[in-house]
Amino acid sequence: MSVVVAVAIVANGILTGAFFVFSCAVGPALGRLDDAGFIRAYRAINRVILGPWFLTVFTLAPVSAVAAAVIGVRYPHIVLLIAAAACAVIVFAVTVAVNVPLNRALDDAVVDSDPQRRSARQRFEAPWNRGNLVRTIAGAGALACLALAATGAVP
Repeated sequence: MSVVVAVAIVANGILTGAFFVFSCAVGPALGRLDDAGFIRAYRAINRVILGPWFLTVFTLAPVSAVAAAVIGVRYPHIVLLIAAAACAVIVFAVTVAVNVPLNRALDDAVVDSDPQRRSARQRFEAPWNRGNLVRTIAGAGALACLALAATGAVP
């Protein structure tokens, strides 16, 4: 089981780190761009993010966390493993239900004029950032629970 927990820690850590960087740096930096630049940048990110590295980690994070909880059913810190799995599934669900549809809507938006660009950005930016914040916090929760379970550092 320790290998599964280690994989879950690494995968959830990488994924949470990516979302954290978006919350702290990428999102605020792109927020300073004009509407056209903002849309071009996010569309470019949407095209490159779906590569094999991200998709592997994105899938492995919740799968390994759930596997750790299932395998560790008799583990002394099973509650932490279940909490980690729940948090990792929340990250996956928010991404699929919130961020991906917003990405697709931005990619499909007609942005030929200033009002269209402004409208597309307004429909995208705040909801996407809120979704990203939720998955960053949930990912940090998954990572913390996995680390506590692995180290046995529980009061």
